Amino acid sequence: MLATAQRYFRRRFAHRGWLPATRMGRLALYFAALDAGCVVLWAIFSRFRFTPDAAFSGWTRLLTFIVVLLVSSVAVRWTRTKLLWRLRNRLLVTYFFIGVTPVVLLGTLAYEGTKFLTGQFATFVATSNLKAELQRLDTLNSRVTSDIAERLRAGDRTTRKPVEADLMAGLVSGEASISAWYAGKPLLPGTSAAVPERIAGSDFHELSTFVFDGGHLFLRAARGEGVNGQRLVVLSSMALNKSLIDKLASQIGQIKVAPFESNKTPRKSGLQVSKDSTKPVTVQIGDQRLSTADLDQQPTTIVAGALPPARGFFDIEIDSLGILNGIDWQSGHSRAVALLVQTRPSLLYAQLSSTVGESAQILIFALMGLAIAFAIMELFALVIGGRMTRTITASVASLYTATQHVNRGELTHRIAVKRNDQLAALEGAFNSMMSSLQKLLEEQKEKQKLEHELAIGAEVQAQLFPRNVADLPNLEVFGVCHPARTVSGDYYDFLFFGSDRVCLALGDVSGKGISAALLMATIHSAVRAYTLESVPARSAAGMGHNAGAAVAVADGDISPSGLMSLLNRQLFRSTPAEKYATMFVGSFDGRTRVMNYCNAGHLAPLLLGMDGAVRRLDAGGTVVGLFDAVPYSEEEVRLSPGELFIAYSDGITEPENEFGEFGEERLVQLVAENRALPLPRIAEAVTAAVYDWIGGEEQPDDITLVLARAR
Repeated sequence: MLATAQRYFRRRFAHRGWLPATRMGRLALYFAALDAGCVVLWAIFSRFRFTPDAAFSGWTRLLTFIVVLLVSSVAVRWTRTKLLWRLRNRLLVTYFFIGVTPVVLLGTLAYEGTKFLTGQFATFVATSNLKAELQRLDTLNSRVTSDIAERLRAGDRTTRKPVEADLMAGLVSGEASISAWYAGKPLLPGTSAAVPERIAGSDFHELSTFVFDGGHLFLRAARGEGVNGQRLVVLSSMALNKSLIDKLASQIGQIKVAPFESNKTPRKSGLQVSKDSTKPVTVQIGDQRLSTADLDQQPTTIVAGALPPARGFFDIEIDSLGILNGIDWQSGHSRAVALLVQTRPSLLYAQLSSTVGESAQILIFALMGLAIAFAIMELFALVIGGRMTRTITASVASLYTATQHVNRGELTHRIAVKRNDQLAALEGAFNSMMSSLQKLLEEQKEKQKLEHELAIGAEVQAQLFPRNVADLPNLEVFGVCHPARTVSGDYYDFLFFGSDRVCLALGDVSGKGISAALLMATIHSAVRAYTLESVPARSAAGMGHNAGAAVAVADGDISPSGLMSLLNRQLFRSTPAEKYATMFVGSFDGRTRVMNYCNAGHLAPLLLGMDGAVRRLDAGGTVVGLFDAVPYSEEEVRLSPGELFIAYSDGITEPENEFGEFGEERLVQLVAENRALPLPRIAEAVTAAVYDWIGGEEQPDDITLVLARAR
């Protein structure tokens, strides 16, 4: 029957989930039942006034301890396996430790810190007042000493009346006395016959300290001074009694003062603790430990002031222990004077308010408002944290599975988005990222192909620039181009005709990149075709007002203006409307040292003379390829021996930094400083200066420089 009932209740409890499923849980339940039985027996025995023996009590306590351990272990396991298995619960626990625990710790720290600082402030006020009295006594003693010394030097020894008048005028805080010795003999009535040992030495000058003498505390100040070849010693003393401390404690609370003997200075002081604490305040003085509980047991303890009733719940009693260093007047050993200040925050706040005025009240209200705002924000954060959705776990699992597919290289895997929230947007962003990643990989392959083709184009373009340039007898030339990208849109060329004539060409195509490089190649081929090959007569017939220039080209005479007209006509008809180029073409005749030139909208080249004078070559017309049938003019200049020709693109003068543009003036100055160097070295100096000017920034434009020097 009993076994049947046991099986029935076990099945019922198991069905309801009341029976523990683990061995640890069943063991905890078993010991809990034993402990409960022992407690019930204890209650029954106590009711019938029967005291159980010590063994029964010990076993009961042991069972209770074992039950606590087992239940704690089961609770930790259940928390880990059941409560914290879900990410939502983990987040809540995390929010608790991140949000609530720091607030509690900060509140506790603020409370204890406020108590500590309040106690220290009270101790500071009490000790400051005592030290102020001691300083006042020392000041008056010094004044009396000076007065007596002046009278002695004047031969007047009747010092009693003025000295006592000074003393009564200054020392009004307690029972004070004054003694004076001159030449080792008493000078004032009531002075002892012998000078005290502490101040009798000839090397003594001054003293100001707390003194323990004859079982009482004093404030003493002494001063020694030589007068008429004799020694004058003046000693002022004020009893540290209840009336004096009552005055000091009137706005602080209750103060207890007691001396303790030690030949060492205190190693730790100023600790404070609340009155309701179970541990008193202690301080180490030499080899002794002083406790606040010991103050009341000292026969020399002085108690002054009174602690008023509390003004509110937070107006608690605060005890603070401070130490003042003094001496034993008889032995000369150090004496520690202990001060226990018992106060309340309201007293210190009133004293602080009397000092700073209404600003203290404003500060209190501001701090209270800040605390309330902080509490509201903390509560709001906890509510938001508690409303974390259950979909976090599913989204995290989906993202984790998707990352595993990506790790295996399956970029076609996508997450099935079934909701409309931020986590669903994250899943959609992951799908979008996978699609973008696939496209980026495909684009990367295309980019690699394009970069390979650009590298080939750069090699081809490098072949278009002049190489192995041979100088004329009367002119040396050099050019350099540094593309901003793989290929350049700038153009320069040297075309030689015999041993005494050369054509210098420089251009800058609008835009950058491949399109500019292709147009640059077109200009290169056109210029070479128009200058190195004969021009048909029909080309001249179609040039209108520039027909003469064209015929000159056809006859083998290089005409820069005619060349510019032909080039403008070709570019205008064969390129889009937005494509154009700036050009400079100059034909130098070594026999006459004359250069005929035409400038089509390009930055004006410069002629730098030996005397530093600069001439600008700006005659010509507008850019080529933008307008049809544009007239171009040309002019001639004569180059003197040593004169430098400088042609450049805007990639040299227009780069900027925090100091502004590089500028034409800086270019001219740099060339002038290095004009004695070979032309390649001058070009290196210029390009290096431009790169330094740019710094770590990206090169904004192609850098092209053409130099020529007349011999």
